[in-house]
Amino acid sequence: MSRSEINLDFDRGKRIGFDEAIFCESKSVAQLNAILDLAQDRGSGFLLTRLGADVYANLTTRHQSHIDYDPVSRTGFFGEHKPSTQSSIAIVTAGTSDIPVSREAARTLEYSGHTSNSFADVGVAGLWRLLERIDEIRKYPVIIVVAGMDGALPSVLCGLVSSLVIAVPTSVGYGVAEGGRTALNAMLASCAPGLLVVNIDNGYGAACAALRALAALRIF
Repeated sequence: MSRSEINLDFDRGKRIGFDEAIFCESKSVAQLNAILDLAQDRGSGFLLTRLGADVYANLTTRHQSHIDYDPVSRTGFFGEHKPSTQSSIAIVTAGTSDIPVSREAARTLEYSGHTSNSFADVGVAGLWRLLERIDEIRKYPVIIVVAGMDGALPSVLCGLVSSLVIAVPTSVGYGVAEGGRTALNAMLASCAPGLLVVNIDNGYGAACAALRALAALRIF
């Protein structure tokens, strides 16, 4: 394919504090190889999101050797990324089925140099699981909460902490869960004041919101 079809944003990090990410899901292997060729020519790295295992397996061997690939989150680190700092972010996950989305958030933060601490499987169907860990969760100034089905966990948690809470609805659930729309609507309609909500399954977007918050707070 022609490189003229690609216009990468190599200066994004200087403008907003974190680099461009390459959304891989709707791109062909040829397009991705061309993108990575351009990045390699510039000596630049990229976070790759929604990189399916089948697509990763068909990239050139040269590019595969430069990618730190995680099949759970379908993310890849191409080239070098920032060294990790002390964590100021908690990622709270309602159920095990939500882990791919929470892992995408964690990997996005890791690529940008921020570790995160995970609190998994603490959904409201067993509220004791959250309450057992609430004192530890409260220590974090920024909390990403990932939940599907009825999407209740972010509202509950936002009423228990003073931290910035970023809610991520997931497409987990049966029938009227409607691929995450019910969780999204519940989070948007939450009576917990100050709850920030991103799009369905958008762990990447939640992590970027957290990075902006940390920059504003000057926590690095």
